[in-house]
Amino acid sequence: MSFGDQNNPYGQPQQPAPGYGYPQQGAAPGQPYAPYPQAQAGYHAPYGAPLAPLEMPGSAKTARVMLYVIAGLHVIIAGLCFSMVAVFKKAAEETNGETFTNRNGETVDADTIFNTSKGVVGFLAVLALVFAVLGIVLAVRYAKGGNGVRIGSIVYASFGIISGFATVAVFGLGLATLVLSILVIVFAAKQPTTQWFRRPRH
Repeated sequence: MSFGDQNNPYGQPQQPAPGYGYPQQGAAPGQPYAPYPQAQAGYHAPYGAPLAPLEMPGSAKTARVMLYVIAGLHVIIAGLCFSMVAVFKKAAEETNGETFTNRNGETVDADTIFNTSKGVVGFLAVLALVFAVLGIVLAVRYAKGGNGVRIGSIVYASFGIISGFATVAVFGLGLATLVLSILVIVFAAKQPTTQWFRRPRH
């Protein structure tokens, strides 16, 4: 059988042999391969890096809200402490140098007691305000901060637990601070929160 002169430009073109040219199984020309799988929406993984969220996950948002609440509670605690300072100051002014005897039979100056109490409570009030400011700073940094913000939140919440124990007997707000601080540690330690703070930044 003759297939024609291969050098004849007017001859019938030859058909490619099976197994050559376009892939079999009905693949269309220009599409010899299946498309590459796309990354999940909202995630990217350059060069095999672990998937990193492009939007703050729910666990991080929850921890952030709780930090704001803890900071607000400490503002209230500071206000209550300052009001107690005013009470001690007024009491010291009304004693007029009076003295009384304690359980051990010792004579105690009332002015000294009230002034000492005023100083201690005033220090606690200032400390509560500082603690509130730190909580707000950490919460604000959740949007753009790195892993240090997450670690700082855990440390902050650890001190919040101590603060809750210290004020639970004096103010009912201490119990709320204690519970929220524990929850901040739980949500800050979750894997989605960790991935959020360790995400690549461009």
